[in-house]
Amino acid sequence: MKAFMLAAGVGRRLYGNQHEEPPKVLLRFEGETLLRRHIRFLREFGVGELVMILGYKQDDILAEAASAGAGDYVRGVYNPRFREGPILSLWTGCEVLRSGEPILFMDSDVLYSPPLLRRLIEDTSENCFLFDRRIDPEEDPVSLCIRDGAPVDFGKGVEGEFDAVGEWPGFMKMSARVAARVADAADSFVADDRLGVAYEEAMRAVLKSEPPGTFGYVDVSDVPWIEIDFPSDLERAKHIIMRRISEEADEEAELLLDRAAGS
Repeated sequence: MKAFMLAAGVGRRLYGNQHEEPPKVLLRFEGETLLRRHIRFLREFGVGELVMILGYKQDDILAEAASAGAGDYVRGVYNPRFREGPILSLWTGCEVLRSGEPILFMDSDVLYSPPLLRRLIEDTSENCFLFDRRIDPEEDPVSLCIRDGAPVDFGKGVEGEFDAVGEWPGFMKMSARVAARVADAADSFVADDRLGVAYEEAMRAVLKSEPPGTFGYVDVSDVPWIEIDFPSDLERAKHIIMRRISEEADEEAELLLDRAAGS
């Protein structure tokens, strides 16, 4: 399995029109960038490679990966049209999506506790979304809709009757076949010059066209995480989410010590 990460954007919603700020994947939490955290967890959970779709300040991102000792583990693919919309970044990575390997799709701007990623990787479903029942519709989140125990719709502004609707934390697992179908959908959007659509629409098109049961989901409602889109998200990430992640890590370390002492 290889990880496929979108990290090309300039972060307009976070920074406005300023272009001197770091890419969001280089934001630091307790002295460690999001990128270093991603690399550390991916390696720990056995993911073979991280391919990053880059644009804004790509050299800074690659320099940080090198500084983290990633070597050949991280590979950058440059999207020269990164200012034109995220569907182009997904499309830029079509060769990766068609590589014939399972794909772990990741947004780069998510701060999370390691169990969020571990559960997704270890789940037995070949194609699997993350799902968080804690959802605030007023924030216009990307929603995952569940009916009869399976995902049936996905995206922003989704309407209909469902058994449950939750927020999607930005990660999903795809079989080689489904990843190639997502590439085909991205091709179609770009060929039709529909560059303003969200990249999630390519995934939605595949979800809606596949037979029931093709996709599963993993509930991570108990795991601290946040996608950093706005200044308020960054403040929450620094002062609330990171604290919860650290507390969770301390509790796990204490549990491991207790187990070792009792063995």
